Amino acid sequence: MDAALKTALMGVTTATLTTVLLKKGVRFCYIAGSRPIVPGSAARIVGPAFTLRFTPTREDLATVDSWSSPRSTRAAIEDMPEGCVAVADAMGSTAAGIFGDILCARMKVKGVAGLVTDGVVRDGAGVIGTGLPVFCQGYVAPASVSALNFVGWQEVIGCGGVTVVPGDIVVADQDGAVVIPQAMLAAVTDAAVEQERLEAWIMQEVGKGLPLPGLYPANAETKARYEADKAAGRA
Repeated sequence: MDAALKTALMGVTTATLTTVLLKKGVRFCYIAGSRPIVPGSAARIVGPAFTLRFTPTREDLATVDSWSSPRSTRAAIEDMPEGCVAVADAMGSTAAGIFGDILCARMKVKGVAGLVTDGVVRDGAGVIGTGLPVFCQGYVAPASVSALNFVGWQEVIGCGGVTVVPGDIVVADQDGAVVIPQAMLAAVTDAAVEQERLEAWIMQEVGKGLPLPGLYPANAETKARYEADKAAGRA
């Protein structure tokens, strides 16, 4: 993705992005169930989505031997480019971990920006120890094949109630993960950066003791004061 847009999004919260996307008509952009594996420790990540899809397990397909097949999570990881965000549709299942510490370590070495899923991982302590940013529902002991069947990568998926197209931009932080449609990236980024700037100014005004009505959301008079302060370098 464009380096300037990525740098700009690194300074934007997912909370701001959900509001901006809502104003632009996108209601389903927040991946439900995907939170930092270690609460309070996640740095913000930004990158294009590399999608993976799981289906319910089927005994003749989801076997230990399937881990060595050409169509496996291992093969998918080898296809991941540096800087991507792996987004895995696990159907919200918490019965089995989609990846463990070794797979996450490989992703970290390859320069993958992070893993986002509506499911869970396994080898929790080991995954945390890899340093790979992971956003999920937690961690469990069972391996993926005990409850899930891996079927493919780089196709349109549904993850946590959100449709994700390969190449969509994913931003994840302490509040979770948001998906920005690729075609809307520039417009959303510009609006989000301006929203962050406005809200930082509003926080200053709140600190001065101003009441919220007319301030947040800003009415015409407040917007005029903001623009004046921005022009003067005070916002």
